[in-house]
Amino acid sequence: MSIIANPQRPVVEALVRSTLARHLGQATLLTPPPTLVVNSSARHMHISPENLATLFGPNAKLTVHKWLHQEGQFAAEQTVTLIGPRRRVIPNLRILGPCRNLTQIELALTDAIQLGVDLPVRMSGDIQGTPGGYVMGPAGMLEMREGLIRAARHIHMSPSDAKFYAVKHLDRITLKVTSPACNTRFDDLIVRVDPSFRLEVHMDTDEANACDLERATKVEIFPT
Repeated sequence: MSIIANPQRPVVEALVRSTLARHLGQATLLTPPPTLVVNSSARHMHISPENLATLFGPNAKLTVHKWLHQEGQFAAEQTVTLIGPRRRVIPNLRILGPCRNLTQIELALTDAIQLGVDLPVRMSGDIQGTPGGYVMGPAGMLEMREGLIRAARHIHMSPSDAKFYAVKHLDRITLKVTSPACNTRFDDLIVRVDPSFRLEVHMDTDEANACDLERATKVEIFPT
């Protein structure tokens, strides 16, 4: 048996991880964690090609304003005006591209209060029975009978990321944000796994402000 005199901390950590890996069979203990990105998702609209044509005219195409962290996703140059059931208005609502097979609008709680509507917390795409509103574009008006939601906080993972954290699609996970003002935990982030995904947490602007995300010094995820 070898003994190391006055071992340095990195050596001790390596020995501990190696021992745990042998006993638990977890190769991921020897692998550094993947880089975790946490982003605030401002209010936005996803749109179908048909509804894009209604608002911006025939053959309208979304153009890139800013590329997002997820591969192929972007904030578009195009914006619209959302009109709520009490005729309250949210202008300059940005569309995210590319087009999808359904139209929905994701808002924060503060936005919902401003609009005068009670929004359910839903996963993207789960819009049945949700409130609607009117959307005004430069070429026309769209009546949305449903599709206004508060997006459930979630984390995007590739299959390799999910394997590292020992989770699967639609599992729940906890996020801890450390910032100068406070330390904040967000439980029950929904895990979304797809080969095209990059590791990224999405939260809305209210949640990001609550944890002082802009000045965060550390973000961590671990099982709920």
